[in-house]
Amino acid sequence: MEIELNDSDLVERIGGGKDDPVAEAELFRRMAPRVRLYGLRHLRDPHAADDLVQQVLITTLETLRAGHLRESIKLASFVLGTCRMTVLDFRRNTQRKQRLLELFGAEMLAPAPAATPDLDREQLRHCVQQLKERERSVVVMTFYDEQAGADVARFLGVSEANVRVIRHRAIHQLRACMGAAA
Repeated sequence: MEIELNDSDLVERIGGGKDDPVAEAELFRRMAPRVRLYGLRHLRDPHAADDLVQQVLITTLETLRAGHLRESIKLASFVLGTCRMTVLDFRRNTQRKQRLLELFGAEMLAPAPAATPDLDREQLRHCVQQLKERERSVVVMTFYDEQAGADVARFLGVSEANVRVIRHRAIHQLRACMGAAA
């Protein structure tokens, strides 16, 4: 037999750090449809209304768990006030984003600078093949396999500092071979 809980009972069972999943589920069951309806009316977007439900119920639950609701009979008023404040925050954030887009949107939508010229892949392959075996291994493991310097050092049996020196020299040789400015 299930007992119907009123708002005061819910606040009391959830409040004070008690762990009562039944009371919390009842709070969600009772308040979620109201909060969603408020969100649909004021935000006019079902996704934003779902976000509102989540935010308001989390805030309510945290407040109740901490025991910060002074009058337990005013649970519905607290939830409504939290809805109102959260919607105001959503709107304020939307307005802030809109102002930022107006200020900086043109820069964000400006065409990207001209791409660097495509590498001559055949030339690069030839240059990599000209590297010594250890240099080629360091370059391939670092840039192709995306391994950290410590992993490369462990694999080759050298120190990390040595791997950095080998990689630096190999890159210098590759730039010279490709005809790029060092």
